[in-house]
Amino acid sequence: MSAQPAILVLADGHVFHGQAFGKIGTTTGEICFNTGMTGYQEVFTDPSYTGQVIIMNNVHIGNYGVKDSDVESKSVKIHGLIGRNLEEKYSRAQADGNLNEYLIANNIVSIEGLDTRALVTHVRQSGAMNCIISSDNLDVADLQKQLAAVPSMDGLELASTVSTTKVYELGDVNSSIKVSVLDFGVKQNILQCLIDRGVHVRVHPAKTDFATLKAFNPTGYFLSNGPGDPAPMDYAVATIKQILAEKKPLFGICLGHQLLARANDIPTFKMHHGHRGLNHPVKNVITGRSEITTQNHGFGVDPDAVRKHANVEISHVNLNDDSIEGIRLKDRPAFSVQYHPEATPGPHDSRYLFDDFVSLMKSN
Repeated sequence: MSAQPAILVLADGHVFHGQAFGKIGTTTGEICFNTGMTGYQEVFTDPSYTGQVIIMNNVHIGNYGVKDSDVESKSVKIHGLIGRNLEEKYSRAQADGNLNEYLIANNIVSIEGLDTRALVTHVRQSGAMNCIISSDNLDVADLQKQLAAVPSMDGLELASTVSTTKVYELGDVNSSIKVSVLDFGVKQNILQCLIDRGVHVRVHPAKTDFATLKAFNPTGYFLSNGPGDPAPMDYAVATIKQILAEKKPLFGICLGHQLLARANDIPTFKMHHGHRGLNHPVKNVITGRSEITTQNHGFGVDPDAVRKHANVEISHVNLNDDSIEGIRLKDRPAFSVQYHPEATPGPHDSRYLFDDFVSLMKSN
């Protein structure tokens, strides 16, 4: 552990002392936690974590090092890291480096030596809130002043800040199955799951208009995951309504799920502390089968509005809290799930959804 002290201050006034790891400095964001035991590098590079400081609840993080290929985007997206034991030493022979150097290279301020189980319990009870980590300023009063100026995640539009700025294509250009992707912060392995099924994808910036998406003459459309609140994303909702009017197959994941709901006049809400981990049980109410899922979201769709909607039916529910995990439209080939079927990291129970999407495009 580093001899240099670090401090974590929560918006509710709680203060935690530990040791510095990664970059020396100060960082802010919404505190959240992930209960996964593996896949930390994929978590750190997931664009959906933009604006968040993450508690990794497993006791040892960094113990198998980092590898250039174990990423979901081109850079680390979390704003800060909290751990019990953040490790420099690693055991994986194939690793390209250690976690400390990786975090320094990506400008990520971190703190270790905290009782993460107690901290996670506090967040579960008190709910998501903003926090500040510092290893170059230990003045609690000054840190609290800085923290007060940090905007709430509620109402924050972040998808356009992490989306691609240029259109690009992946997969077999001769494929008969083509998908226009709206990138709100898409994970690389989501695109890979489509490519592995023979799909030719064209990825577009978040604020791309419908005419541009349609110009690719796609077989279907995909709405990606991403960070922030879906409520201020009226630009995306308007585009999705135009996509739905075309009646071509559409598949949405995570933020894409929430935006599909909004396009059908179903409101979203900020969850108390969200779902983040690799072992969330979900039931497919259409087939009656259950699956263990990877999740990362702090917003959800209004369950009462879904149940009252004449044209939207529930396809998946969370077996922990009965929240809505999937919907599909009754009058057109459009569906979405709140969780991550690509599951990197996590179990592959839900990858059948990509097969369902491809089958839907072929049959339409």
